[in-house]
Amino acid sequence: MRLRRLSILPALVAALALVLAPMSTAHAGLLPDGKLTIQQENEMGRNFDRIVRAQMPMVGDTYITDYVDQLVRRVVEAKRPMPFRITSAVIANPALNAFAIPGGYIYIFTGLIQDVTSESQLAGVIAHELAHVSQRHVASRIERQGKVALLSMAGTLAGVFLGVAGNNSAAKVGQALMAGSQGAATAAMLNYSQEDEREADQVGLNSMVKAGFNPRGMPETFEIMLKNRWFDSGAQMPTYLSTHPGLSERISYLTDRINRMPETFTERQDDNTTLVKVQMLVRAKMSPATTAMAYWDDKNINTYTPIDHVGRGIVLERLKNREGAIRSFEQALRLDGEDPIVVREAGIFFFKAGEFARATPYLQKAAIKNPRDALALFYMARLQAESRQYAQAADNMRRVLAMVPEDSEVYHHLGMILGESGDTFGGNLNLAYASIYSNNIRKARFHAQQAGESAQTDAQREELKTLHATMAEREKGPM
Repeated sequence: MRLRRLSILPALVAALALVLAPMSTAHAGLLPDGKLTIQQENEMGRNFDRIVRAQMPMVGDTYITDYVDQLVRRVVEAKRPMPFRITSAVIANPALNAFAIPGGYIYIFTGLIQDVTSESQLAGVIAHELAHVSQRHVASRIERQGKVALLSMAGTLAGVFLGVAGNNSAAKVGQALMAGSQGAATAAMLNYSQEDEREADQVGLNSMVKAGFNPRGMPETFEIMLKNRWFDSGAQMPTYLSTHPGLSERISYLTDRINRMPETFTERQDDNTTLVKVQMLVRAKMSPATTAMAYWDDKNINTYTPIDHVGRGIVLERLKNREGAIRSFEQALRLDGEDPIVVREAGIFFFKAGEFARATPYLQKAAIKNPRDALALFYMARLQAESRQYAQAADNMRRVLAMVPEDSEVYHHLGMILGESGDTFGGNLNLAYASIYSNNIRKARFHAQQAGESAQTDAQREELKTLHATMAEREKGPM
């Protein structure tokens, strides 16, 4: 299971198709009285989420996404109840960015995760973004537009949040969405005002304090962004600065307010154990290999933790230095052979090296220690398929799908497992879904036809109906 990375040209074409195609249809989704209902906010949020997931590489490692979701839940529980379910996702992009939209969808970029130094800093951004949602800052601006199409507005929002800074894939996708939606004038009205930012800071600060975080985390993260503004360029440009104006002034008044808080709040200590492991995974797997290698080369190897050895091993494997990678993983296992991430990554490394017998106990241990580790289960299923334990492999791959339901690679491997086991219908059905979620509708149609030709039961025919409905929905874009 890996990140889904789309080439820019197909992504731009698909983005425009998603936004423009439905605009020629009926006026479903318009705001007749200029007011957004909760149902309409949810609908626009779902449209936005599908557009972003179709265009951006989403992180599928549940160790990372569950960690972020846990922080989000902690902040949400400290807020007044909101009228919709909050859904979090992590986007694999090096920009320092995060955003939340009407309907309760919040997105964190890996660049932000990698650059914070504490949980409270990450929680500060999450709390600020959720405050924009609870205070309806974007929703109220949309309402001022009068009669708008919710799909078109979803495309405009995606353009605003993805296409504002940095010469990177997110910016290019965002610019295409802006070109195909309602244009720069509408986008300008959607930008946060200074008043919005101050209110989001105040409300967010209250919720993060109530959730038990150190309030200093919020201005500290803004300071990190300002620092990166001067020292980084290109893909690392802090996109957050363009959608959230006035950071310098906000740091000052946040600091003044925090200085008046009880010391029991400002002396809170974070347990950053999981954050450090998540940052290692992000740096080792999603940063350029040479950049990641430079990070570990700059550290004194005598101070390495087991997690450092794992990170170095992952990067060495990416750089085709197999012997060096083996030494790093073996050292990590000697230092802490019980850590779920140490054993998982060692198991993945040995699986990729073709040492299946050596990989098996590590992946088994990782899956036992963390039953929600989709990546450990994914490679366990592949090991089982290699030894022709098809029933167990298929069961584990379905468990992975339950955790990452739109991952094309998981569908692909499940399809291959079922096909090799003799289940022609199930194999083609899942290969069709794999093609749908990798935006290859032509290939999806081929596998759907093959599945149709081998369908024999009423249950299989019902599964085909669901497949064709999903394919049709993807072809015409969100409605």
